[in-house]
Amino acid sequence: MIDNKALDAQIAQSVAHLKQLFGAAPAVAVVLGSGWSGAVSLVQDAQHLSYAELSAFPQPKVEGHVSEVVVGHIGAQRVVMLRGRAHTYESGECTGMAGALRTLQRWGVKVLLQTNASGSLRPAMGPGSLMLIADHINAPQRSPLVGEPGSERFVDMSHAYDAELRAHAKQIAQATGQTLGEGVYVWALGPQFETPAEIRMFAAWGADAVGMSTVPETILARHCGLRVMGLALMTNMAAGLSAEALTHALTLQQAQASGDGAAQFLGAMVAGMATLPSLQ
Repeated sequence: MIDNKALDAQIAQSVAHLKQLFGAAPAVAVVLGSGWSGAVSLVQDAQHLSYAELSAFPQPKVEGHVSEVVVGHIGAQRVVMLRGRAHTYESGECTGMAGALRTLQRWGVKVLLQTNASGSLRPAMGPGSLMLIADHINAPQRSPLVGEPGSERFVDMSHAYDAELRAHAKQIAQATGQTLGEGVYVWALGPQFETPAEIRMFAAWGADAVGMSTVPETILARHCGLRVMGLALMTNMAAGLSAEALTHALTLQQAQASGDGAAQFLGAMVAGMATLPSLQ
């Protein structure tokens, strides 16, 4: 449960610091998951700030993650990138990104573009594939809004992943020749990987990819009014769908191998957002 009084003070400090260093907020924020960090190299006139300077931000301690904010431009679109996220499996709490996301919203960000590394449940969508998240399944049925006051906590999740932004992603994929799947992402708590029986259950539910992040952040983002888009990079076939043993090292290895292409597509998509009337 979030201590809103203490968090509000941290958010106010973090917003003030961001305004002092970077001025007005970019319209678009990107959370970089495993395999997506190469997108930072596409940011022009990049300015970096450690999470340690922002009291509302988490301090992730997972291999493969860096803890910093990067602000600059990709093409004509100004953007802020978050390198590093808090995962529920680190502490058992699913509220780890609440301070960061509420800071972004109060600063003036409008869109949260989430990226992650996932396991594929679809044989045609093998390692290295990209999937646009159309919807999600909250398998642990954990919510970062437990204990929140007021009727705003009853967030409508019917359209959690913004239709206009998804249409934009498809247009960019067609224009760049990028194969882009679309499907349902299921959140598993972790940190252990799923069993083959769990994967069969998730597939029966209608899931196309599985991972250990994204869903709590989407709930938090929708609660504070941010529009959300999600992209998943397939790093492996889910348990029972291949003979390969699942390890965190394997996930990082495949993420790094496929990361350049994913980052280039992400960059093209962010640059194209400068033309969206709703973000003007």
